[in-house]
Amino acid sequence: MSKTFVEKIFDAPAGSIVFKKPDIILTHDNTASIFNTFKKMGGEKVTYPEQLLIVLDHNAPPTSAKLANQYQSIRDIVKAQGITKFHDAGKGICHQIMADYAKPGMVIVGSDSHTCTAGAFNAFAAGIDRTEAAGLWRQGETWFRVPESIKITLLGKLPKGVYAKDLSLWIIGMIGSSGADYMSIEYHGEGVNTLNISQRMTIANLASEMGAKNAVFPPDEMLDEYLGEKIEGIWADNDAKYTREIEINLDELFPVVAVPHHVDNVKALSEVQGIKIQEAMVGTCTNGRLEDLEQAAEVLKGKKVHPDVQMIIVPASQQIYLDAMENGVIKILLEAGANVLSSSCGPCLGTGQGIPADGYTVISTANRNFKGRMGNKNASIYLASPAAVALSALKGEITDPRGIKANDNFPYKIEETNTVEIPSDEDRYSKGVWNYADADNLNTDQMFAGNLTYSVLSSEPEKIMPHLFKGFDESFNDRVGKDDIIIAGANFGCGSSREHPAVGLSFAGVKAVICKSVNRIFYRSSVNQGLPIILLPEAVDAYKQGDDVVVDLENGIVSIGKKEFPFAPLPEKLMNIFKAHGLVNYIKEFAG
Repeated sequence: MSKTFVEKIFDAPAGSIVFKKPDIILTHDNTASIFNTFKKMGGEKVTYPEQLLIVLDHNAPPTSAKLANQYQSIRDIVKAQGITKFHDAGKGICHQIMADYAKPGMVIVGSDSHTCTAGAFNAFAAGIDRTEAAGLWRQGETWFRVPESIKITLLGKLPKGVYAKDLSLWIIGMIGSSGADYMSIEYHGEGVNTLNISQRMTIANLASEMGAKNAVFPPDEMLDEYLGEKIEGIWADNDAKYTREIEINLDELFPVVAVPHHVDNVKALSEVQGIKIQEAMVGTCTNGRLEDLEQAAEVLKGKKVHPDVQMIIVPASQQIYLDAMENGVIKILLEAGANVLSSSCGPCLGTGQGIPADGYTVISTANRNFKGRMGNKNASIYLASPAAVALSALKGEITDPRGIKANDNFPYKIEETNTVEIPSDEDRYSKGVWNYADADNLNTDQMFAGNLTYSVLSSEPEKIMPHLFKGFDESFNDRVGKDDIIIAGANFGCGSSREHPAVGLSFAGVKAVICKSVNRIFYRSSVNQGLPIILLPEAVDAYKQGDDVVVDLENGIVSIGKKEFPFAPLPEKLMNIFKAHGLVNYIKEFAG
């Protein structure tokens, strides 16, 4: 029987639940929190320390005494547990560091949503949450639902002035931020041969912004050359079956941007050219590689950043920083007036330097442009390629990297892409039900702000509660109660892998979330916290404010008023996690 990449790597058909021991378990600044959860599970010594890769990057170097103490506690954990794959603050962003470890055919998981970047190396790589990472420290293996697959065939070659970032945003704009929910994306075709490993990392990185479980490239000569050796990889059969097939002619692409405040709000760059900017950023795990810095330097060489713009450069690793110093790129960028920072996730996440002022328009090479993503909800973020960002910084306005004024129009329009806004004067609560049925794309930045992620530990849910859902419903924490039910729209919980929202909802006693669709990592986080997520679009559409809602998990029925909506009863193992009130209690009881 013909198989896709994921069906081969898990040796099971799509839809199957399998248990697998990952080759690498990645964690970062959240390691101290994970260790606390590990201890709650009854853990003392990590079962397989050789699996662990720990990188301090999200707040590197630490921006407060509390974070500095947390970093030191992680160093102490690393030493006590005999963990050898450890990279201290400033060494690099974890997904770039992973490039030194990922190999074809590996199974890689990480407590960060952009772990999928390692798919550039023909590995299965997917994000998980902190609690699941702690469970892996304890047991060494976890469950996977083998995803359905999308085949994207690339033809031709990217034109001059068009980059891997444009291709990634093009696909997101084509299928939407939930268009690949819980799916594996495979890249095929002659166009793949024109993409180097740096470009493949950018494309794989942004799979999480399509809702995908993972993205993967084939084991080919380009990868062999990068690795310096030929390693037998895994690839799909020629006649494998796919849920969806997409063909893209790279020759026909033009520069695009994601406009505020959602990644799939994609437009041709020429549709927004001329918009004034006050900040520009090149870097992050998406576009902080040497090639990206070189593209920015090529634009800025011998020139000066516009006086109204502050420009930030964030190399993805210390080695890239050193290489850029060696070839003169850093000198060019500094002389142009850019600020070159240490390797860190902080500017992207809004926890470090580079936070924009109120009213700022930012153009960035990062991976998300949610409201408040960079630390200020009163700023607007556009996403674009490094060359587009650099030229825009030079001109003080969004500018086409091809040096022309074009009239391109992005051919796809995704409906309901905006980040949700809940009017403060509208009562969303009635009879134990929170009604967000008309709210799509409720993201984790709104549910729990990114700049709080490392100051409030997931092991302290009572500290999460005052901040829960503050990004879209100020009244939620004051009124949420035990056995409440949340009804939500599509793509619920999109965004990062942070588990804080699920921790808070479970702690509050929320019985279930009924939604049209859910982000894959948020789904796993909710299971791990003992919070059922039920996908029933028809029930969401049927709900009217004030209806009685009853959820029967055992029999798989949701009642809305007098109507009943059946759903597939949950597998026994997942039901046991719910009965134990989460993975921590489940593992503590059954791990032995």
